[in-house]
Order: sequence, then structure tokens, then C-alpha cells
Amino acid sequence: MIKNLNTAYLSLMAIMLSTAVFSQEQKDEKGIDERIDEAFGWATGDYVDAVFYQIPFGSVEDDLIIELDVLARLTTEMDDPKALPRYDSADGIKYTLIQDTLNVSSISLTGDQIADELIFKNENSNFIIDGGVFKIAAADISPGSSVEVTAYAPFTRIYWVLFPLILGALFFTIYFKFINFTGMWRSIQVVRGKYEDIEEFGAEMLYGKDGIANGVDINKVDDLESHVDKISDETKDDGDIKDTIREETTDGEVSHFQALTASLSATVGLGNIAGVAIAVSIGGAGATFWMIVAGFLGMASKFVECTLGVKYRDVGPDGTIYGGPMYYLTKGLKSMGLEGLGKVLAVLFAIMCIGGSFGGGNMFQANQATQMVVNITGGADSFLYGYRWVFGLLMAIFVGIVIIGGIKSIAKVTDKIVPFMVIIYVGASLWVLFMRFDMIGDAFTQIIDGAFSPSGIAGGAIGVLVQGFRRAAFSNEAGVGSASIAHAAVRTKYPASEGLVALLGPFIDTVIVCTMTAVVLIITGNVDPENANLADADAILLTSDAFASVISWFPYVLTLAVVLFAFSTMISWSYYGYQAWAYLFGRTTRTEYSYKILFCIFVVIGSAASLGNVIGFSDAMIFSMMVPNMIGIVLLAPEVKKELTRYMTAIKLKREAIE
Repeated sequence: MIKNLNTAYLSLMAIMLSTAVFSQEQKDEKGIDERIDEAFGWATGDYVDAVFYQIPFGSVEDDLIIELDVLARLTTEMDDPKALPRYDSADGIKYTLIQDTLNVSSISLTGDQIADELIFKNENSNFIIDGGVFKIAAADISPGSSVEVTAYAPFTRIYWVLFPLILGALFFTIYFKFINFTGMWRSIQVVRGKYEDIEEFGAEMLYGKDGIANGVDINKVDDLESHVDKISDETKDDGDIKDTIREETTDGEVSHFQALTASLSATVGLGNIAGVAIAVSIGGAGATFWMIVAGFLGMASKFVECTLGVKYRDVGPDGTIYGGPMYYLTKGLKSMGLEGLGKVLAVLFAIMCIGGSFGGGNMFQANQATQMVVNITGGADSFLYGYRWVFGLLMAIFVGIVIIGGIKSIAKVTDKIVPFMVIIYVGASLWVLFMRFDMIGDAFTQIIDGAFSPSGIAGGAIGVLVQGFRRAAFSNEAGVGSASIAHAAVRTKYPASEGLVALLGPFIDTVIVCTMTAVVLIITGNVDPENANLADADAILLTSDAFASVISWFPYVLTLAVVLFAFSTMISWSYYGYQAWAYLFGRTTRTEYSYKILFCIFVVIGSAASLGNVIGFSDAMIFSMMVPNMIGIVLLAPEVKKELTRYMTAIKLKREAIE
């Protein structure tokens, strides 16, 4: 049976690899991947549009005179035979010639909003109007002709997914009495191991009235070991090291620090580099301020969902942990008499999580990492140009080696990669600030002024706020629920201890790393509205150029950072996806390896193929995870408060016993 299964897997990989290679060899016609992507986009486009729908707020109008006599200015990209003749005017209007018909789009109002409705001053049957776009036959355009229109547009647009994420975070911040601020120092102490003893054995057992360690502070003396028979400082038989893996007497597989780095590895990455560049290009320097605010708010959401992840986790016969929203939605809501709702929400979350793991957590990461390596090694002259699948195959091999060992193996990698790369990236940012220290004051003035009184930004201050909140929400994924899967694997007897550790995630991801990127871009003069429509790969290059203006060799370091961040994101999302897969299909060896082999195959496909619509659908699934998750964590918030009280009581008991 195993032999047949392996043969099937090898055959499937060969087919997928052949498809990836074939898709890159098509020069003059669409490859298989492009055709599949188009069909996929047609089938899922409505769903993606619904998830990323932007609610219009307010209305503005403007009287404009639009030039029509531009045919002589239309040009075609020489290196792209499929490109259409086009011309972009100085005021942002785009003209495109399609089969002897001139298409006019991206009509900007004076407030930089894009028109979504047009009314012509003089009726003319030659014009075909479609929302904020119109067409006219090239033969009907006379020399020097123009047209007068009244253009209408919303004052600003806000992604609907931001409302539950931000409002939920605000609710948790207030409900837990600003735990995102008051719990910061406590969370650092937890990561450092100050409360290791009570989390391992329980406060009552150690420091109760008849506790075996009453009056003994484990952080100051060594005689607790003689009371509770602690292990030695040497490596344990199974290869786990005491400094990173706890005693086997407590359920869980990883330490607080490892759970935090595993979670961070799934969020710190391309969004912090490319996404921030796009956010400040659209929203200006002021978007940085609101990005920081949203990061602080998101800490409360992470605290809640990760506490629940530990509280309602399952522990397998072999000690393997199964946790995350699937379990606290099922078990937690069942305890409230909402068993049916819990099961439905859990299944929906699991399906979306699997889809997200293959796309945004895999193919997109592989694609962008490969693109960066191709660019840094010569672009079209790179030895990888046309052979991107080779790099993807190498990444798939390394990913497979790591994920085969489960969360312990993943955590042992992420607890080294994440701190190293964050230190390198933040260190480089600080060096840029040091070299341009005379501009720091002006940069922060731009951030504050831009947050409340921006100029030239569509939607004004609200538009800036939206861009900052959007980048933070899309970056740290607070409220999405994915992080609780990694944090559920921690060793502790107190779920709230891991909730406190988890709130450090958005702080590091958004408040530190994203802010550093934004400040570097502002100081180096790389905040330009013209960069608003950059693709992620180009936005990474923009950030790279910003650093290179001060540190000439940094683009090579940034390329390494992108590859390592992408790698760490993939291995963490493989764990998220597998946990959801196991919830739906069972916890057998066959289901485990089926998922992991498929995941590795998609690494190769993602590196070589053009699958924009597939990845867009996957991203939509990731943010759809927010819907069932937010419903569950709001309903279960009182349970989290009980766990927080229980943990703080345990800490108090230890302190009083020692004193």
C-alpha cells in the first residue's frame, strides 16, 4: 500500500513539475498555467470581489474637460507584442486603443478620487459610458476635440473586512482593560521564563499552603530541583534541549518563545517590506501613524484568540497538539449550547485555512522569493531566467525537510530565522536613521501632520486612516485566527500565559518592523503617489532602493531576507494548513503526508507559474477566516477573562509565598 502511495505521489509531482516547466516555455501564446488562472478567475471572481469589497463613504463631484485628441500620443511597449497602444496623461487619465476604439479610464477628481460615474454636459451618441469609464470610436475623434463631463466619486472607500477586525480589536482592548498596554511587561517576563515553574507544575502544587516549593523562588535558587525532580541541563534523549523545550510533564510541544517565533514567521515578511511601501505611497507618511495604532489594537485580538487556542486544544495519544479556531469554535461554543453553530463555523474556517495555506502561505511566497532572486542575479540575463522552477524545487526540498517533523521541527527553525532576520532588518533601518539623523524630526512631523491634515490624498484624513489600518490588518492577521494554531502547541497549564505572549506578535510585526520600513521610505524620499499601483515585487525593489541609497550592498541582504521570510512563512503556514486538514480528514499518517506532499508540490508551481487569480482567491480565503473566528472569540471573551484571572491569581500566589 505504502509503495503504491509513494508511486502515486511521485507521478503527481512529475505532472505538476512538467506543467510548471511547460508554462514557462510558452513565449508567444498563453501557457497552461495562464489558461487555468483565467478560468479560475472567471469562476471565483465574484467571491474575491465580495471579500475585498470597499464600502463607499460620502460623495464628491467635479467638472472636468477631458482631452480626446490623443491618438498621436499613443505608444506600444516594444518588448511586449501583446501590449495595446496607450497614453497616460499628466493628470492620471489613461487612454487605451482597443480595436479602433479609444477607452478612457482612471479619471481623477481634484481630490485624487477616481470617478465611478460620469455625466456628459452635451449628449452625444458616439460615447459609450460604463460607470467611470467611457469609449469612443477613433474615427469619431476630430483634431483638438475634448469633452466636458461632471465626474462623481465616493469621498473614500473602506474595505468591509476592516470593520469587524478593527471594531473587534477595539472591543477587546476595552473589555480587557487595555491588556495590549498593561500586559506588555508581563508578556516579556513570561517569554523569559519567570513563571516557568507554575506553568509547568501549577501554582497550587508548588506555592499553595502545603506546596512543595512554598517559600522557594525558582528564579533565585536551585533547590526547587530537589523537590520536583527537574531534568538536568543536558540534552534530553529525544533531542529536545531544556532551553527551548519544556518538561514533558506539561501538555504541549514547544516553548513560549518558539510558539511566538513560529507565529511571527507567518506574518513578518513580504507584507512588511512591499505592503508598507504601497501603503505609504497611497496614504502618504500619515498612514504610518494609523498603522501603529491598528497594530496596538490588534494585540488585544491576538491575546484573546491565542488564549482560546490553548484552552480548547486537543492532545493526541502521542502528545501531539491539535489546536486553533477549529477546536475553540467547536468545543467552546458547544459549552454555551451553540454546538451546531460551532461546527459550521469550524468547518468553514478549516476549509478557508487550507485554501489560504496553499496560496498566500505558499505559492505567493515562493513566487515573490523567486522573483527577487531572479532580479538580483541579472533579471532577463539571470541564470534562473526561464528556469524558475529549479529554485522552486530547491525551496520545496528544504520546506519538506522541515515540515516533515511537525511543529517541533518548524519551531526549531523559526526560533533561529525570525530573530536573526528581524535583528538584521531593524538594525539596517536604525543605521539608515543614524546616517540621516538630521531628517528624523522632519519624518515624524510628516507622519503626524499627514495623519490628521494630509494634502493630495484621496479621502483626506479618513483615506490615510484606511490605508494605515488596512496595512496593519493585512500584515499581522490579528483576528484572523491563524496565529492561535501555532500558539496552541505551547507547554503551559495556564492558557492566558500564551495569550500574553501572543500579544507581542502585532507589536513586533507592525509597530516595530512595519514602522521601520515606513520611516526609512520617508527619510530617503521614496513616498510617491506614483508608486501606488506597484506590484509586490516592484514594491520590494522600491524598499530595496531606499535602503541602498544609504547602504549600497543592502539589496543583497534584503534578497536573502525575502527568501528567508518567505521560507519561514511557508513552513508555518504548512502547519496551519495541516491542522485544518487533520480536523476535516482525520489524524492519520496518510492524511498528514498527503497534505505535506501536496504543499511541497505547490511550492514548485508557485515559483514557476503565473497564478494571480488563484493567489487572489487564496488571499480572499485567508481574510474570510476572520468571519467565523471573530464570531467565536467575541462570544467566548468571558472565558478568556476567567483564564486571565486564574493566571494572575497563580502569579500572585507565587509572589506571596516567596515573600
